[in-house]
Amino acid sequence: MTGPAATAHPTGHDDGVRLSKRVAALTGCSRADAERIIEGGWVRVAGRVVEEPQFRVRDEAIDIDPGATTMAPPPVTILLHKPPGFDAGTGEPVDIKGLGKGIRPALTLLSAASRAAGDRSGVALLNRHLTRQVLCTPLEVRASGLVVFSQDGRIVRKLTEEAAFVEQEFTVEVQGEVSAEALRRLNQGPSAAGRPLPAVRASLSSTGEATTRLRMAAKGIRPGQIARLCEQAGLSLAGIRRIRIGRVPLGALEIGQWRLLMPHERF
Repeated sequence: MTGPAATAHPTGHDDGVRLSKRVAALTGCSRADAERIIEGGWVRVAGRVVEEPQFRVRDEAIDIDPGATTMAPPPVTILLHKPPGFDAGTGEPVDIKGLGKGIRPALTLLSAASRAAGDRSGVALLNRHLTRQVLCTPLEVRASGLVVFSQDGRIVRKLTEEAAFVEQEFTVEVQGEVSAEALRRLNQGPSAAGRPLPAVRASLSSTGEATTRLRMAAKGIRPGQIARLCEQAGLSLAGIRRIRIGRVPLGALEIGQWRLLMPHERF
């Protein structure tokens, strides 16, 4: 679908006409196809991309990208470095300054401003990329680290229905030193309410003056279970960060920022 650069004619009404009506007139396509072209980010009004078919225009210049298509953009998958204090699927309320107890969804962190500068996907961000996103990987409010949102049904199924087979890796900070006995307990498969928790591979990462950092990996781990593992091993938890889901690492993604999953990356 192509269309030339054009100038919308005045309508005689102060509020103008819907952009979709004008695009349909300029291209000779149906109103429905015009809406798809607009929502695909192919239309500029006075030099600015407008994605809302209901946007009102008068005599502004309207440019339609020669490569415009009515096909919906492919679904995207978003990798977010969630900070502590934001909800990622647990529904746990937190203290919000001036508002009391409430839930701060991690989804609200997704915006053009928080997109990582190092995103190499080459995909221009559209409004529709930030809608109908499914949270695939719950994470505790107190934890930070990698969280996945996706519009791709295949990835949603992989990370939800097949979650028991997808390994996750964490860095876990605990108070004080970790004895050999405590490390053995972490690796021996503790249980909760009489049921075994997922098998964990735990190892020492670094030791500081007041805390010790561990690396822990497990398949099918759920929010709250790392805290339970540490408690049963006699360790006082100080912090959790998820650094890998399947084969996709958190990498250099800064806290509070997000990027798109690259085509070659697989969980």
